[in-house]
Amino acid sequence: MTVKAVKMPCTAPNVYTKVPDGGWGWTVAFAFFFVEALTYGIIKSFGVFFNDLMESFDETNSRISWIISICVFVQTFTAPLSTVLSNRFGHRFVVMAGGVLISTGMVTASFARTVVDMYVTIGIVSGLGYCLSFLPTVTILSQYFDKRRSLVTAVASTGECFAVFSFAPAITALKEQIGWRYSLLSVGVLQLSIVVCGSLLRPIVIKEQEEVKAQPPEEPTETKYMLENEQTRTSIESIDSGVEITTSPSNVPGKTKAEPKSEEPKEHVQILVENNSTPPEPKTKLLDFSVMRDYSFICYAFFGLFATLGFFAPSLYIIPLSLSLGIGKDHSAYILSAMAIAEVFGRISAGWVLNKKPIRKIYIELICVVLLSVALFAFPFASEFWGLMTCSIFFGFMLGTVAGTHIPLLAEDDVVGIAKMSSAAGVYVFIQSLAGLAGPPLAGVLVDTTQNYSSAFYSCAAGMVLGAVFLALVRPCKAGLCQRQQQRAEESAPEVLPDLPDDFIEMDIGKAENSGKGCDGVA
Repeated sequence: MTVKAVKMPCTAPNVYTKVPDGGWGWTVAFAFFFVEALTYGIIKSFGVFFNDLMESFDETNSRISWIISICVFVQTFTAPLSTVLSNRFGHRFVVMAGGVLISTGMVTASFARTVVDMYVTIGIVSGLGYCLSFLPTVTILSQYFDKRRSLVTAVASTGECFAVFSFAPAITALKEQIGWRYSLLSVGVLQLSIVVCGSLLRPIVIKEQEEVKAQPPEEPTETKYMLENEQTRTSIESIDSGVEITTSPSNVPGKTKAEPKSEEPKEHVQILVENNSTPPEPKTKLLDFSVMRDYSFICYAFFGLFATLGFFAPSLYIIPLSLSLGIGKDHSAYILSAMAIAEVFGRISAGWVLNKKPIRKIYIELICVVLLSVALFAFPFASEFWGLMTCSIFFGFMLGTVAGTHIPLLAEDDVVGIAKMSSAAGVYVFIQSLAGLAGPPLAGVLVDTTQNYSSAFYSCAAGMVLGAVFLALVRPCKAGLCQRQQQRAEESAPEVLPDLPDDFIEMDIGKAENSGKGCDGVA
């Protein structure tokens, strides 16, 4: 059979016989770059609005921190909803809807009169949009790549870092010209471009090639009937003469078996490929909670839970910390930008290292988490601009190695594997929601209590250390689970009987008949 390449319409899924490691995946990576910039990039740059919101609403640090805290909580808590909607309606539609929600929430927040209004607009509306935009994009990007997955995901995720590098100084300068409200309005309008990025997410279908054997040509009907009549006439004449002659294969010497002739006509399968045809998508579970029975995934989820405490708070409090040390606003914005640039190099370096084979990626991630904990403990010891700049660069680099790889690592066999990546990502981010809700307010309460911004970094470091402990248990749990499954398979495996000849039963029956005739003769 000749297989022709078919040009699929732009709305149809891409069909491959194996993971392409490229193709349309490069376009998806391009879209993911901008989705990262307009989601996490904006969240991490929100610290430039902190002092303005505190003065405008006359609120404490901890109450302003609840804006991002609620946003991160909603973003992570609704991750299973994002997975269900993506499996039901497709990644493209969900991401486009998320872009509309993000823009709507941010634009409405620019007209807020109280901090509670910010909780609803940015926290709930935009938070839900962030979830619907980010998670489906990173999930479908992982499906387009296999060997290059770690490197491509790490490079594409640098959009978040470039956004922080460019947005922090730009928003700071824009606030001085038009105020914080119109600056927030401009950010919301810019985030509407996520809809364009979502339109580029074509679904992918991996379909293995099937070898189709050519059917032998069927005999003409007239010839078939003539042969059957000839065989019938020959059999009748032979019976009349007292000699049994038949063309049945069972009576031909050397044959002990006869294949029964099928009375049903053979069906010839013809595969037609049309230009406007859409291949059927395989049926999948909307959300597979079986990953919760995997001990390695449970440990990895607890790692994400505690590590999230250290992801957002430093970006939110680095500018207030620098201002408390007497550093000017312009220099404080440069510190945040330097952290973002260092994070770019961290993400690319981690992707390059994890792309090497053979390598146990979970151990590389563990080393990066331990070094990230050291970076967080170093912040309180900085007392001037260059010391804070050094800590920020080191923290940004190590944050990039962890933040750009912790979700794609779910696709590795040490955790759950690519088959359960979509459901595992939803459950994993859902568990992270608790830390996303508690992290910034906890740091804010410590700052209000101690009147020292260093305490916020200590709480982040403590959470990161706990995350490192659970990450160290992932591989041992996976190895123990595989050993138990192997032992169960060996215990339940049936005993293999030796191969017997095809005529073994017929030979025994023949011997029994001969022995029976012999007994009758003796009698």
